[in-house]
Amino acid sequence: MQKPAISAKGLRRSFDKLVAVDGLNLEVQPGEIFGLVGPDGAGKTTTMRMLTGILPPTAGTAEVAGYDVARNPEGLKEHIGYMSQRFGLYPDLTVIENIDFYANIYGVPSSERTARTERLLGFSNLTPFKHRQAGNLSGGMKQKLGLACALIHTPRVLFLDEPTNGVDPVSRRDFWRILYQLVRDGVTLFVSTAYLDEAERCNRLALLHQGKLVGLGTPEEVKRLMPGTLLEVRTSAPRHTALLLRNHLQEATVGLFGDRVHIAARDATTAEAQTRQLITSAGFELLSLHPIEPSLEDVFISVIEPRQTTQSNLSRIT
Repeated sequence: MQKPAISAKGLRRSFDKLVAVDGLNLEVQPGEIFGLVGPDGAGKTTTMRMLTGILPPTAGTAEVAGYDVARNPEGLKEHIGYMSQRFGLYPDLTVIENIDFYANIYGVPSSERTARTERLLGFSNLTPFKHRQAGNLSGGMKQKLGLACALIHTPRVLFLDEPTNGVDPVSRRDFWRILYQLVRDGVTLFVSTAYLDEAERCNRLALLHQGKLVGLGTPEEVKRLMPGTLLEVRTSAPRHTALLLRNHLQEATVGLFGDRVHIAARDATTAEAQTRQLITSAGFELLSLHPIEPSLEDVFISVIEPRQTTQSNLSRIT
């Protein structure tokens, strides 16, 4: 059996009394797109920093590309790429000068540098902009340049910490097209994201909340973690309806998604009857009420709701 590209056992990191990551266990197979999903403060960046050898774990072990992240972080760095949330591009340098700078850091041989650079420029559609200063690039182009810099030494495993945060939807789509090509070329991807539509693109996911793993599996497997049935409600007053149902449906989780209210309930028959009665009594017009298949956002909210009150009317967990 092929050895995992990433393996973590009991991984823990604390800062004084704050436990940022608590007993993380996971494995990522070679050539997999693995997503680490969670709200801000869940421990995603701390996990990334431990797996890349930047931050030593307080307890537990981890191996990446066959290297122990605590015992041999320097040996590990030759085989991984890491694109942090604030990747260190130099605004006064051009696109090609930034790539060349990282090629120097990683010790890429001069005999291979030109070919690799040209391939990455073409790969990321940056060839027409190779002489433009990085500071004058759009947000999406900066992310592509950061990716090119992280790939200049041809890593086996690539870590991307919320790589499309703040990037427009078209650039996000283009960025993921590039990531799919990397996987076809044999690169293993470990991606943290707070965008649940992006999480759907991953082969497998880990849901992280307050430093703890609360769900693990394929997107479809993770969706099955939600207990009971999901009901979708449309009324003439969606926000007031959501507030009303939150206050009165004690055995259900209620979330507002645009103009629709989602109810996760173990007893769907009772929840539906109560919902109809509450809406009628409040004088709202009931437009529709029926069961639907849960999204990852529904699942995530249902999983963490018992642990912490969440605001759920956003497509991005904040």
